[in-house]
Amino acid sequence: MISTRQLRYFVEIAESGSFSAAAERLFIAQSALSRQIKELESHLDTLLFERTARQPRLTAAGQAFLPRARTLLIDLDKAERLAREVGQGVRGNLRLNHSSTVPLTGHLLSRLSGYLKSHPEVAMEIAQQSSEAQLVELAEDRLEIGLLRLPVLRQHEGLCVQPLFDEPLLLAVCEDHPLARHSSVSVAQLRDEAFISIPHHQRGGLSYLSAELCMAAGFFPKAARVVSRKTTQLQLIQAGFGVALLPQCMQEIAPPSLRFIALTDEGCRSTVALACRRDAGPLVRQVVEHMAT
Repeated sequence: MISTRQLRYFVEIAESGSFSAAAERLFIAQSALSRQIKELESHLDTLLFERTARQPRLTAAGQAFLPRARTLLIDLDKAERLAREVGQGVRGNLRLNHSSTVPLTGHLLSRLSGYLKSHPEVAMEIAQQSSEAQLVELAEDRLEIGLLRLPVLRQHEGLCVQPLFDEPLLLAVCEDHPLARHSSVSVAQLRDEAFISIPHHQRGGLSYLSAELCMAAGFFPKAARVVSRKTTQLQLIQAGFGVALLPQCMQEIAPPSLRFIALTDEGCRSTVALACRRDAGPLVRQVVEHMAT
């Protein structure tokens, strides 16, 4: 079998014009160089150089072999570089999903943009998905990184869920709601309000947290006639179907007519977390480290 060394030696001789010059540039003995070329010619069962008194000349076979040898070496260098960069986490493709209540705005968008600018060889596919579904995708190795909102109901072996930051929860109402002009309210004041987002027995996240806060205030949230666990809840609030407790970041994507009101109760905060596999490769670990700083 032809070795990479033999290819490099052959190309070097052809480009430098002599065995002695090639040996000098390759930092090897001329005898060792000649031996490798003889082995290459023996393997090909043809001469690649005409040995003359002045300098070696490529035979017709050598002339045909040279451009292909160069291409093979270039492709091999590219393959080595690609493998090294992927292994070191500076190149590759990533799948990242985020919950509808974790919009890619503010701090998250800044961190992602900064990472991608400093790693031009990394590509990222981003989609929206519920927190619980993200964990399933991660556990089944169909997703590399998830951005979700705590709490999650199910723990999956082999996954790491790392809190990134927390932010205040606010009451979101339409502009003509009776509470719209209040600067702050307590959760207890929402006892008779219709909530457009209520807990689901198979999902945690923001609706689950909202229900916990309401129960701590002595009531369970009453469901609106139309409910949603997606970002369409912003439109439902705007249309006057009900209210919701939303994280502060949702203001950045909300219709301008929505009103966001501070909550006076302690503990009205929500945590955004990053999830990945514990056996994630260097590329994922690098992104996680960047996002967590």
